Amino acid sequence: MPDNAAVTDEQGQTVTKADSWVAAAGLPPGVPRPVTVYRTAVLHHPCRPVTSFDEDLKQLVADMFASMARSRGVGLAANQIGVDARVFVYDCPDGNDEYQAGCVVNPTVFVPEGDVETEAGREGCLSLPGPFAMVARPTVAYVVGQDLDGREIRVDGTGVLARCLQHETDHLNGTVYIDRLDEEARSAVLTELAELTRAGQIPPWSAAYSEPDHAGPDHTEGVGTVSR
Repeated sequence: MPDNAAVTDEQGQTVTKADSWVAAAGLPPGVPRPVTVYRTAVLHHPCRPVTSFDEDLKQLVADMFASMARSRGVGLAANQIGVDARVFVYDCPDGNDEYQAGCVVNPTVFVPEGDVETEAGREGCLSLPGPFAMVARPTVAYVVGQDLDGREIRVDGTGVLARCLQHETDHLNGTVYIDRLDEEARSAVLTELAELTRAGQIPPWSAAYSEPDHAGPDHTEGVGTVSR
């Protein structure tokens, strides 16, 4: 999910909630990777469960946090950087506008039983850079999964965090948010994305980005593979 916020510390350095989480987890330095785009195969099938809780997993998660920070996202699933693994990271405000950050491995998402409030909210995706659409989701949700050491964890979400938990788990199940839209709304998102691509307005962190062609204004590379 896009639209992360950051603050500046006393030394003038940009700091996010995720920075504190990464430091506390003792992760290695992360390397940003290009964000995969809609219609890339890895985004459209369920991801494989993680079975090895090792240094490779920690490096993947570090790279995911770095990729999310570069794209100013509030959530990122592993398949959004091309990795077929059930893990996502988040740095996202809850219902009290307090940022929460972390990582969930092998998540399953739940909504409370009974009469649960659903709210239509503006939603976008780093794998569809630029457009947004209104998506109805429960306002409360939680995920159960594992931490980086394989221990069971639960993350409860309200507000945007609840939406993020659902959105990122959707990714790991092979569902992109526009798959939940009706045909008209989905077409509008894809049309806007195609227009941004032709105009050369895809951000450099996206796998769909191409260097400006100074020989002419038509920057259409990747239009067929682009569609968060």
